[in-house]
Amino acid sequence: MRVMGVDPGLTRCGLGIVDSGTGRSVAAVAVDVVRTPPDLELSARLLRIATAAEEWMDKHRPDVVAIERVFSQQNVRSVMGTAQAGGVVALAAARRGIPVSFHTPSQVKSAVTGDGSAGKEQVTAMVTRILKMAEAPRPADAADALALAICHCWRAPMLDRMAEAEAAAQVARRKYTARLAAVRRAQAAEARKAEAGKVAAGKATTRTAPRGQATRSTKDDRGTGRQSIEGQAS
Repeated sequence: MRVMGVDPGLTRCGLGIVDSGTGRSVAAVAVDVVRTPPDLELSARLLRIATAAEEWMDKHRPDVVAIERVFSQQNVRSVMGTAQAGGVVALAAARRGIPVSFHTPSQVKSAVTGDGSAGKEQVTAMVTRILKMAEAPRPADAADALALAICHCWRAPMLDRMAEAEAAAQVARRKYTARLAAVRRAQAAEARKAEAGKVAAGKATTRTAPRGQATRSTKDDRGTGRQSIEGQAS
């Protein structure tokens, strides 16, 4: 799997390409930093970043693009610029049908150094060691881009398993919901049937009772009539 790591930023945007092999083996393919001057219009700066990212995607053909997920900081303006830079790279990848994955800084640090709060120097040192590079990648944005690619190479299998487990859980939930709905419909049908039976039985009883009473009354009346006639005859 070939991963393109992106450490987004307006002033410096790190780009790194890493190939993953068997197990946890990874190899660096390319690394660079795209720079844009602060006095340039925002739209022009984003265009430069997007153009450079597109050239890398077309040249190196990554299977996935890993971008650092931006979190809120005190410098809101800096955060917005970082998010915008990451957004244009993600858009470029989407236009080429390349999957995009986002990783938090703590996830990247934890994957590369084992410490989610590691500093930039520690990350750079571990990236240099993991990729067996002769020199440490500079500036730190370059090392961060490679670290993002490494992080995705190592986390991708786990992410795939989690996605498969979630998909299986959703299928199981849908099946359970369907079975539960079927059981409830059957129970409701049985309840309606039982209620209809009770109503029918009640109506039958109501119709039968007056006929019996009328028959007895007729017989009584006939008996009384005979007795009256006999009395008159005597």
